[in-house]
Amino acid sequence: MLPLFSSPLPTETLFLSKEVAMAFLGASSGQVGDVFLCWNLSHSTPRKVWIVPRLTGVVRMLSLLAVTMGEFLPLLMVFQDFLLLIDRWAEQNVNPALFSQELMSNASGLVMDEEVNYDPQILMRKAHAATSSVGSATVIIAMLEKNGTLKIANVGDCGLRVLRKGQVIFSTPPQEHYFDCPYQLSSEIIGQTYLDAMVCTIELMEGDTIVMGSDGLFDNVFDHEIVSTTSRFKDAVEAAKALADLARDNSMDVSFDSPYSIEARSRGFDVPLWKKILGRKLTGGKPDDITVIVGQVISSLNDKKTEEALLKQKDLS
Repeated sequence: MLPLFSSPLPTETLFLSKEVAMAFLGASSGQVGDVFLCWNLSHSTPRKVWIVPRLTGVVRMLSLLAVTMGEFLPLLMVFQDFLLLIDRWAEQNVNPALFSQELMSNASGLVMDEEVNYDPQILMRKAHAATSSVGSATVIIAMLEKNGTLKIANVGDCGLRVLRKGQVIFSTPPQEHYFDCPYQLSSEIIGQTYLDAMVCTIELMEGDTIVMGSDGLFDNVFDHEIVSTTSRFKDAVEAAKALADLARDNSMDVSFDSPYSIEARSRGFDVPLWKKILGRKLTGGKPDDITVIVGQVISSLNDKKTEEALLKQKDLS
């Protein structure tokens, strides 16, 4: 989860009073609890705004001043320390990373479970049921059978691309409740489960490259950049590192017209009208957690030859 503004607190939500939010959004109506989007000027990315009944007098005063001046967001940046920034896990003193780490550890340990039988959706169910940490996470699991069939189960906005001969031949779409609010598995009773996973299969060929990653990769790196970057490396580990570095660099570039900013504009989110008149538009990468996995498909025959070569080297040593 990302901070709305530069802040040591992990957060995804900004709480504003109803009056201030309505003035800021230029909206004529809105109920307490309504959710809108606003922008982080440092990264030009929209984040959620929730309307609440009341705020402290200091924030109300600053908000009134900001609206009067017609420049709400810059003052929010300046007076960010006065804002109520809350993350639902942070306020419970929960480290949300523990949930995803335990979930994936459980999945790894259950891969060879007889009941799983190369079914990523069943693996997701069993791993989720075995996870006791508090938190939530998006998750994607892919399992490659010896016959070349790749089975995928995905909940949320993690993604997978299959590259073949310099082209993306397959990609998974994100699952979202609404823009920038993905499906997640959770420790809470209410939430998504393995039954909500998008399940698909694809037949792979020798030489195919599989790229899996969190939204921190796909929000900041275009598919054509994924293709060009991976093509420069024979080693999958080096390719994954290069993609992660590229995603990180793009995420911090406020002028980069990223996949995320393009998607935001397509959903109707952009800079204010007066900035549009000046020829400006919503741009910038999306700072986020970045996870990248790259796999290369080799035939079972080549795999056997590689194993034999390694054993021979071991005997010689």
